[in-house]
Amino acid sequence: MEAGGINNNGQGKKSELGMNLFRAPAAARAAKTLDRALFSRTLPTSAACVRENKLISRYRKQLERTREVLALDKFDPVAAHPDAALAAQGRKCLVLKPDVQVAAPETWSSVLQEASSTGDLSVVPFQVTVGYDLWSYLDVMRSILPEDLHGEIPVGFNTAGHVAHLNIRGQYLPYRHVIAQVILDKNPNIRTVINKTDNVGAENEFRTFTYEVLAGPDDLLVEVSEAGCVFRFDYAKVYWNTKLGTEHGRICAMFQPGEVVVDVMAGIGPFAVPAGKKGVFVWANDKNPESYRYLGGIIKRNKVTEFVKPFNQDGHHFIKHAADMVLDASRRGDCAVVQPIKVSRSIPPEQRPKPTRIPVPPTVSHFVMNLPASALEFLHNFRGLYEGHEELFTPRGSARLPLVHVHCFGAKGDDATPMEDICRRIFAEIGVQLTPGDAEEEGRVAILEVRDVAPAKRMFCATFRLPPEVAFASRA
Repeated sequence: MEAGGINNNGQGKKSELGMNLFRAPAAARAAKTLDRALFSRTLPTSAACVRENKLISRYRKQLERTREVLALDKFDPVAAHPDAALAAQGRKCLVLKPDVQVAAPETWSSVLQEASSTGDLSVVPFQVTVGYDLWSYLDVMRSILPEDLHGEIPVGFNTAGHVAHLNIRGQYLPYRHVIAQVILDKNPNIRTVINKTDNVGAENEFRTFTYEVLAGPDDLLVEVSEAGCVFRFDYAKVYWNTKLGTEHGRICAMFQPGEVVVDVMAGIGPFAVPAGKKGVFVWANDKNPESYRYLGGIIKRNKVTEFVKPFNQDGHHFIKHAADMVLDASRRGDCAVVQPIKVSRSIPPEQRPKPTRIPVPPTVSHFVMNLPASALEFLHNFRGLYEGHEELFTPRGSARLPLVHVHCFGAKGDDATPMEDICRRIFAEIGVQLTPGDAEEEGRVAILEVRDVAPAKRMFCATFRLPPEVAFASRA
């Protein structure tokens, strides 16, 4: 399940039976611990017993079309024959809905009536036990939580591998352990449920957080796959947000093989490592020593060491010196050595393809700054980035000044106010007024809404090409 979802696919099917089957057990109301036995129900209904088991598939399709088969999420309507002796012989039946009554053939469809008259099927009484496993997450929680808490039942959470990360607050806190247990039960890929106890980015510069384990083992060493790459890390020590997968892919799609990208707040590499996979040079930095340590291992595991270089520096310092490091690397003749695809041993060594050498270009094509709480406050460091190197760029050189992709938070709003505020904040840092528009146009900044992060707060990405008056200014 992608971060943030509770699966309730059975809600529509459940309504066919009415609410009585899933009515709240009185003993479960306001419970702080989970008693699964309270959610067991016995449903008197009927079943269509087949003369031969080979008829099951045929009549299941026909009776599903007539909507007579009992349809519940996670429920298999094919059951053992209610007669124990016949069940021991392997005989099967199809469980039908309660409104198909044994003693009232007028409640049967023409399909069921005809099959009964030919002896293919016999309609008999049947008892269905609906246990806890068939209840949806929301039905269980509506049974447990007081009615005045039904309006905003916690349903969203982040995931990182086998860990579900909740953010339960206020009046739901007394029920957090039972909420976590039900989430654990209803999501087979989740083994540990935690609750954040502080605000990411507010108390910790590394965007890590304090937490409590609500259900399952205290095991936050996770493995996540994204964009064809594998990330293994301790979720308690580094920042990861699965909800940003689409944004990672969007930004990475802008990079071209052979370009240089400087990822200023790289974390464990969700931009850098996929970029390296496509042959993009990435100088990937993060101030968190744990992120740097895990990033090094992730680079090796995903075999992108030729393209991705990890750094552990303060972001302000890194921006000021990254362009110089790239230029120095290019002038030294640094390159990536890409080995050819393995060929048959029968081909003589002298005829086998040689490794490809891809040189590091002299200039940076993109800067990525994914620290939305404060990344805009780093922009002043671009002043003088290419002081004295005007010859590298058009019209004298072949390169263009880098695109800067800076993430930030802003207020929600249907008018231009949030974008105007972002432009104002950029101006305060670089001293150049940009207006919303196409980032390829001079004086413009493309501002994209990435996602909602709170009722009145959104995450944005502002992309603009570094203005010449900033890039070639005198360094402070």
